[in-house]
Amino acid sequence: MVFRKLPGVSASGMGLRLSQKFVFLLFLSALVTLCFGALFFLPDSVRLKRIFLSKTETQPVTVGSGSENDVREHFKKPKEQDHPRGMTSAKGESSTRLKSLRRKPPLPPLATEERLSGGRAQEDLTLSRTRTESASEKASAADRGSDSDTFSYARFQRCLLKPPLGRDHGKPSDPRTDERREKVKEMMKFAWDNYKLYAWGKNELRPLTKNGHIGNIGASIIDSLDTLYIMGLMDEYNDAKEWVKTSLDLNSNGEASLFEVNIRYVGGLLAAYYLTGEEVFRSKVLELGEKLLPAFSTPTGIPRGVINLGSGTSWSWGWASAGSSILAEFGTLHLEFVHLTELSKNPIYTEKVMNIRKLLNKIEKPHGLYPNFLSPVSGNWVQHHVSIGGLGDSFYEYLIKSFLMSDKTDGDAKKMYYEAMEAIEANLVQKSPGGLTYMAEWRGGILDHKMGHLACFSGGMIGIGADDGAPEKRQHYLDLAAEITHTCHESYSPTKLGPEAFRFDDGGEATATRLNDRYYILRPEVIESYMYMWRLTHDPKYREWGWEAVQALEQHCRVEFGFSGIRDVYTTAVSHDNMQQSFFLSETLKYLYLLFSDDDLLPLEDWVFNTEAHPLPVIRKSCLQDEKHDFL
Repeated sequence: MVFRKLPGVSASGMGLRLSQKFVFLLFLSALVTLCFGALFFLPDSVRLKRIFLSKTETQPVTVGSGSENDVREHFKKPKEQDHPRGMTSAKGESSTRLKSLRRKPPLPPLATEERLSGGRAQEDLTLSRTRTESASEKASAADRGSDSDTFSYARFQRCLLKPPLGRDHGKPSDPRTDERREKVKEMMKFAWDNYKLYAWGKNELRPLTKNGHIGNIGASIIDSLDTLYIMGLMDEYNDAKEWVKTSLDLNSNGEASLFEVNIRYVGGLLAAYYLTGEEVFRSKVLELGEKLLPAFSTPTGIPRGVINLGSGTSWSWGWASAGSSILAEFGTLHLEFVHLTELSKNPIYTEKVMNIRKLLNKIEKPHGLYPNFLSPVSGNWVQHHVSIGGLGDSFYEYLIKSFLMSDKTDGDAKKMYYEAMEAIEANLVQKSPGGLTYMAEWRGGILDHKMGHLACFSGGMIGIGADDGAPEKRQHYLDLAAEITHTCHESYSPTKLGPEAFRFDDGGEATATRLNDRYYILRPEVIESYMYMWRLTHDPKYREWGWEAVQALEQHCRVEFGFSGIRDVYTTAVSHDNMQQSFFLSETLKYLYLLFSDDDLLPLEDWVFNTEAHPLPVIRKSCLQDEKHDFL
């Protein structure tokens, strides 16, 4: 600010009369008061306060690529069938300085396989993982003397029926299957190396332009932690862990999807903690869990879909009917929130999700079905649109998985799931003229004969729920799961990759008849059902179908610097979308790796996968209570 010289002031600044001095001092005092008031009391003063913060203090992430429209464009959903799982949570730019990296050229597949198999390389891998396990063992030893009201990692480990990584890290005895598994590991390393080189700290890699997608809170890093660990890529895992420790900033200002933050970040950090015992993951996930609670501050307790992690304000998606919340979003919190209560011993997280369940049990359901839109203010359905694909899908998945994760003690979840299945079979399950079983969508009593790629998870879901159904329906459920998985395999086109949605009308048989349904964005749902059906039946066709998908991903989606989705699965003249989705690392490659591994790698008796494929352990309350008494 430029000040004009006041009259009566000499060149040396002396010679002021007493009254002038008094006026001058009064003016300066008012100016100082005004400046400091602006710094500390005005609404936007947080930016100015940073001037006075320690230079070493981490700066909050500002969400957005510099334009508010960029964020809105990335999150908008022009069509109902576009589901949040296709988006990335909490987009934004951070003041965190990215590390400068020198690129290490990716190893060719053969060299990678040789490096990771046998000899000294295998010894190094085992020793590296052993160091991590030793750290968790030390933490476990400390647990033995801890307060019985706190979570004990040692007790948790003793309540597992089998070692998480199996006898030999799930290595199959069949050489051909092992070779295929190593190929999937090489794909993961290739995708990760390019992400680290060109997009480190960003949410996703854009492999064609060799840069990062908007957002500096590392969705690909958090989503990859458990995948890297179970594959034995320990150098890569340790780099990811170090980023979480030093650079993950949970104070982002901007809109973030409650759903996406929960399934990717909360789920990813929980899984990493349960697999490794590293305290950094536990402390980060509990910090994040607290930041999600304000979204539940509604008249009904049904959370709104969008939250600002920095300020705690929340609101509904602009595209959602009448400010409603989405079934697949508020219905896909239960697994993670129950584990937040386990780790924190704070019941508030379980109370929040149980309140959702109570409301859903209380309100009337048309034909026993759960519509996709619910008002968080009135607690009533907004539209009668029902889908097992986008907008509805993972709500049903979390019902059966809540039952399984509770060590089969959560009777309410079991009852809700099987009642929902009866309604789905009565109203949505259809047979095509060609004999394919599919899940139609329901719009106020009118069927829309289409099925989304997202709905293809339901083969695996129905499969894992078969054993606990009514005895006379168990084989029926397993058959239904196989039929739906077969239909989804049939939707995989001549390129052996499937469209975003396919139809069964106008003579179509599992075919995308509309141009804007023909894209494939590296989605995992079909491969997810292959993995579950393999473990449930050991029918070799599921591994063969999985290998078809590996070859198709290599041929059509692998580019020079990563993997990219494609715009049309019906043409071999591929047009790429320039996006390596974080769920490709978390889900698609993980499910493929598990498909070609022995069943004792993350055995289903001990682990339940959240909807982002992050493994969460079964909670054996009786075992944990017995263990607790041992130390009293």
